[in-house]
Amino acid sequence: MTLSGEQVQASRAFARRGTGNPFWHFLRGFIKHPVMVGSIIPSSKTLIDRMLDPVDWANCKLFVEYGPGVGTFTQHVLDRMTPDATLLTIDTNDDFTGYLNGKFRDSRLQAVTGSAADVRQIMADLGFDHADYILSGLPFSTLPPGVGPAIAAATADALRPGGAFLVYQFSPKVLDFLKPNFERIDRAFEWVNIPPAQLFWCWKDGE
Repeated sequence: MTLSGEQVQASRAFARRGTGNPFWHFLRGFIKHPVMVGSIIPSSKTLIDRMLDPVDWANCKLFVEYGPGVGTFTQHVLDRMTPDATLLTIDTNDDFTGYLNGKFRDSRLQAVTGSAADVRQIMADLGFDHADYILSGLPFSTLPPGVGPAIAAATADALRPGGAFLVYQFSPKVLDFLKPNFERIDRAFEWVNIPPAQLFWCWKDGE
């Protein structure tokens, strides 16, 4: 069956409002940008809780997430944040950005379409000098050449002293990008996820 132009536009508008089955939005995003989506199966709550556990929420004013997709982490982050904090999500896929803006009616959320490598400029445009925590599930091992190192370096630069880069991956290759930028990296493994994931908390030393 071939959709008319009006039907296609209606379908896109439907997605931008944040309605519909999140799995299908996630799958469509994976098909559209496969190298930027780590898995077509959203992270488990066990992984989410463990990944976010070290965050000092009382002193977190800006939390940044790279590649939020359909917002698997989003509500969990918003539930933990203080009323005056901000959650900035950055995704290269404008379908995901539109979906988040439609789904979450929370003024603390700023969903932006862009590259994580430009995090400093995106933060500056919103009036922030630094982030307290940055979360990423981007598949560093499959990113185009040069993109992984650029994102890791930009992230280290964007974090405040004492802040952390929280990373969940399915390949240990991410360490090739993290080690040049962070001296202290805590690691763990989470089996309760499909597929099982490696977790990294990369701390920016105080200055």
